[in-house]
Amino acid sequence: MKRTTVKLPDDLDARLRHEARRRGTTISQVTREAINDHLGGERRRLGAAAAGRSGRRDVSERIEEILREELSL
Repeated sequence: MKRTTVKLPDDLDARLRHEARRRGTTISQVTREAINDHLGGERRRLGAAAAGRSGRRDVSERIEEILREELSL
């Protein structure tokens, strides 16, 4: 594993430290996950991808809402 130094503004550093404490993990782990998510390392499947088989008739009208819910998980 490589070591990388990153300079962060004070407010972002505080948020990062808070998130690591909240999760009970390291700052490095939170940083790795955030970078991986941002760069699309391990793509997650959206539940909305199967919306056509949901049996609901309003999916096309609610697609923006459905995607917002899926992406906020």
